[in-house]
Amino acid sequence: MDLLVGTLTLRPYVFAFLGAFLVAGALDLGWRRTLGFAGCVWPVAWLAEFSSTRTGVPFGLYQYTGLTRGQELFIADVPFIDPLSFTFLAYASFCVARVALVGRAVPRSVTAVVAGVLMMGLDLVIDPIAVRGDRWFLGLIFTYATPGFYFGVPLSNFLGWVIVGATGIGLYLTLTADASGRRAWPGVALYYGVLGFNLALTIWIDELLLAAIGATIHGVVALTAWSMHRKRGAFQSAERQRIQRA
Repeated sequence: MDLLVGTLTLRPYVFAFLGAFLVAGALDLGWRRTLGFAGCVWPVAWLAEFSSTRTGVPFGLYQYTGLTRGQELFIADVPFIDPLSFTFLAYASFCVARVALVGRAVPRSVTAVVAGVLMMGLDLVIDPIAVRGDRWFLGLIFTYATPGFYFGVPLSNFLGWVIVGATGIGLYLTLTADASGRRAWPGVALYYGVLGFNLALTIWIDELLLAAIGATIHGVVALTAWSMHRKRGAFQSAERQRIQRA
């Protein structure tokens, strides 16, 4: 219990986003499916972290420093908050994917992959500042065996995020008879809330190039998703008018 309390006090921002996920998910999917979503994503994320710290698959080889042992909960060598974070990141990405693909008869696997790519888009900002955790309140919690060229993060890490996101969300979609939700927009707001928080951190630690790259990439992503959403909405409206005239 002390470690759970310590985790909460050490990483309050994670639990703030987790709370936002639970509220948004309850409004969108209902409590049961929201918890089911988390139950699908969390084990996949933990297994990926557990594997990566030993074999380098799928994120690349890295190690947790263990500097916060005794202050927060670990499961094996993985801090509890890390796979927990994937639950709300995956859900937020799932919501953006649904908004972009609304009205399109695409397989669930396509939705899962698109959501995985969108989740990786968040990590283009998240992991580069995480490896600089000693410059803000995260702390130096992990290090890569061989730093990559993208602000110290190897490309394998981003591929791993796509795989984990697509697998966790795909598992949820496979096990859920009704994959539709009531309202995706709170989850979209969560996606951009997480992005805004991390971009603010990049500016705070004076990583202005990373902030500019991240903002540019996500500006393009947002415009693309909105354009896809609007085009499909316009098409459906035209179809309704055609049917009414007929």
